[in-house]
Amino acid sequence: MTEAVWINESLYEAWGQRFRVLHELARVRTPYQDIVVFESETHGRVLVLDGVIQITERDEFVYQEMLAHVPLLGHPDPRNVLIIGAGDGGVLRRVLQHRTVTRAVMVEIDGEVIRLSKEFLPNIAGEAWQDPRGDVIIGDGIDYVVRAPAASFDVIIVDSTDPVGVGEVLFTDEFYENCARVLTADGIIVNQCGVPFMQSDELRETSERRARFFPHVSAYVAAVPTYVGGFMTLGVASKGHGIETDATVLRKRATRAGILGTTRYWSPEVQAAAFVLPPYIAKCLPG
Repeated sequence: MTEAVWINESLYEAWGQRFRVLHELARVRTPYQDIVVFESETHGRVLVLDGVIQITERDEFVYQEMLAHVPLLGHPDPRNVLIIGAGDGGVLRRVLQHRTVTRAVMVEIDGEVIRLSKEFLPNIAGEAWQDPRGDVIIGDGIDYVVRAPAASFDVIIVDSTDPVGVGEVLFTDEFYENCARVLTADGIIVNQCGVPFMQSDELRETSERRARFFPHVSAYVAAVPTYVGGFMTLGVASKGHGIETDATVLRKRATRAGILGTTRYWSPEVQAAAFVLPPYIAKCLPG
């Protein structure tokens, strides 16, 4: 009998999860990170960056829907969207499901993530790579926002690793200042802020940084099974009147965008409820 092969996540030193591997599909070292793609027994295909689980086919819809639909429907009229990171294409797919979006620019620093995702995880992006509204750039997201014209995007979605290694520069004052500059008057930025049960400093520190450049700073939660430790938090900041959380308004916007009834996790009511934070999470926000 062949001995089982397991992949152990290395996010935390003293606690973690492991997956039984059916087949290892790719293992690549790039100038930026180690990438592994494998077929799991329980979660379909899995993408791992630097030993940390990023996406699984089975539950990716939770994270992708909440990262994309919440800011797009929280904005009164999102047409131009900037995506930083998200090389698997799942966020791009959800953004382009909104028929109200006219342009989605995606900037991913590591072209190998895109290449491997296209080859081994094609169902995550679906047809998004071929959508003419999408502009996929292999490059540095920091440099892109520095050079982008002022008020050129309505929504910025940052799908990065945690603030270590290649993802660290996406959590700095300079980055948020430039994001505020390139956002329109009602502009919204969202980025993942970790699992606060284990990573409370991440939400606290990034929220404090965003508050220096945005008048409205908040966070919302999503229950993603493979992000162990309870709720994943998504930090959000806006320049205008804040992000919409009224379920009636959200339903109308989702109908106009053409996504109502197409989702597996997001709903108008889920978006409204996601901003009601348990006290242990809410205390990580400024003020």
